[in-house]
Amino acid sequence: MNATPADLRSWLIAKLLKLCASETTSGREDVGLADLRALLQELGATLVEQSVATGRTNVLALWGRPRVLFSTHLDTVPPYLPPRLADGILHGRGTCDAKGQIVAQLAAVKTLLDQGHDGLAWLGVVGEETDSAGAAAALGLAEHLRDLKVLINGEPTDLRLATGQRGVQHLCLQCHGRAAHSGSPQLGHNATWPLLDWLQRLREQERPVDPQLGPELWNLGLLQAGEALNSVPAKAEAHLMARVVPGSLLLEEVRRLAPPEGFVDLRLDEPADLYPPVPGFEHAPMPFGSDAPALRALVPDRTVVLAGPGSITVAHTLEEQLTLADLEAGVELNRRLALHFLGD
Repeated sequence: MNATPADLRSWLIAKLLKLCASETTSGREDVGLADLRALLQELGATLVEQSVATGRTNVLALWGRPRVLFSTHLDTVPPYLPPRLADGILHGRGTCDAKGQIVAQLAAVKTLLDQGHDGLAWLGVVGEETDSAGAAAALGLAEHLRDLKVLINGEPTDLRLATGQRGVQHLCLQCHGRAAHSGSPQLGHNATWPLLDWLQRLREQERPVDPQLGPELWNLGLLQAGEALNSVPAKAEAHLMARVVPGSLLLEEVRRLAPPEGFVDLRLDEPADLYPPVPGFEHAPMPFGSDAPALRALVPDRTVVLAGPGSITVAHTLEEQLTLADLEAGVELNRRLALHFLGD
């Protein structure tokens, strides 16, 4: 017998509160493994567990020979925030990023199974918030997923399908000078000033806007200089995290604007990724990255969807939350997406 809306709502609340009660910050994902395993067994899944590292396990659940694979991540960011329900809103760490995605996806699976469908799978990976070790390891599960038509990766996208995600670059800008006593700064060369001027020149450059992915931007995350208050800094460096669009010239511009004593170390360079449109669904650019570019390799033709309930604006904050209305809408979104790719 199919569940009533009230039954489904009670199920959603109970499962999300249960999963969020476990502190599964990156590196200790297995704290929640027993509850996750019990939930998947309740849904009649065949389980494949893949050890990624001590205390870190990827989980693959199978219902028949999969054509549709749901996926999301098992880890959360610190600090842990215990879950609570108040006025139709679920508060706490993981409610939208990404345990709310787990529950919305598995509720969709539950509904589809009740309606007589199979050919479904669900994958939970570790480490998305840090090293993406789980996504890299998950490619070793491809033998179970040879007939896939799509990967539906869950992240808080306000129920819209991502048009893709911008590339990521980590640039370290360094300037070298000469140390001196702070009482005689003219005898040294302060490395901080040319670095600050360099950053200002970069701030004055207009960044391109991609029609599918939105604006290119960069963030000054770390700024370091000097070793003592009474010494002229001989070294200064700035770490930038850039979200770049296809055809980006940011690296070339950073190098062009560098002072004589400056140089650039490119420490991470991941390209932008575009996702195919799906008729009948709303699409929008997203400001964040995910494991979708890596995990889409599990699909023979690389078809991927990035979507889910909740807002990225509250993810990673002390106000992380997900409304029950959004959670229920996420179940329906995932159900409709699965039916689209199942051909129904």
